[in-house]
Amino acid sequence: MPDPIVIATWPFGKVAAEAALKSLANGDPALDAAIAGAQAVEDDYSCRTSVGFGSLPDRLGRLTLDACVMDGKTLACGAVAGVEHIKHPVALARRVMDRTTHVLLVGEAAKWFALQQGFPLEVPYTSDAIKEWLEKHPDLKQRPGANPPAPCDGASEINIDADHHDTVTVLTRDAKGSLGGACTTSGLAYKLPGRVGDSPIIGAGLYADDLAGAAGGTGVGEEIIRIAGSSYVVELMRGGRSPQEACVRACERVNASAGRRGVHPARVAFLALDPKGNVGAACTAKTNFQYAVGRGGKVELVQAKEIAAGM
Repeated sequence: MPDPIVIATWPFGKVAAEAALKSLANGDPALDAAIAGAQAVEDDYSCRTSVGFGSLPDRLGRLTLDACVMDGKTLACGAVAGVEHIKHPVALARRVMDRTTHVLLVGEAAKWFALQQGFPLEVPYTSDAIKEWLEKHPDLKQRPGANPPAPCDGASEINIDADHHDTVTVLTRDAKGSLGGACTTSGLAYKLPGRVGDSPIIGAGLYADDLAGAAGGTGVGEEIIRIAGSSYVVELMRGGRSPQEACVRACERVNASAGRRGVHPARVAFLALDPKGNVGAACTAKTNFQYAVGRGGKVELVQAKEIAAGM
């Protein structure tokens, strides 16, 4: 019988890994455990500013959330993007998977679906997040009557670091050997309204297939979308690459993509889990990516290998 395993992004992924490992120990399927782990981070205001309620909002001060889930056994999946006032977008993504024939619902329509499914509307803001938004939001620094700022990617005018754009992605293998994954985020802090990154996009932020492996991404989502990151990692594993090799290759592809556009590579990371229980992770330079690995009742943080441009 396979040993249950969970891996999750970033140091706050330890919270996710502990919850998911407990779920797996109770005999829950891989996807249920992955969702339990993701929700644990959504509920823990103290450990992050980029997942769930209490996170940093967009330029207008609105907090919108994204999430997706995928079952490696059946390839069933569901996702939501740009959802306001729903505390557990990962649970809502599961409802999209289970109760509809669709994969992705967005914005007000996703919130309407949540209400139909019995989700309550809640206030997503904390005083700390509002205070930081007031201090750093670039548009508020404009003099009365001054021209508005030029359109940008939402990040260039402020310091975007590991606390401002990171996802929790949770990958699990259950006692039957099946794989599952869940991904949830508030996206890039101070983003342009309507911006959606990789996290709710199946094949970009998350992919799981029992026949090949599971993978997830974190960091600047636009770069992960450009290379179909998680799907790319899984297909490399399907072709015989180890999880570690596949993650390294994905980072190299991100670096190459940036080189083709003449820009510096963005900070991104990938992690992967294959059907045999092997794990791997890698990140682009200066990302300083740590991820949580849970197995045998224990959870530890592991430092990922950095892949510099030109390697």
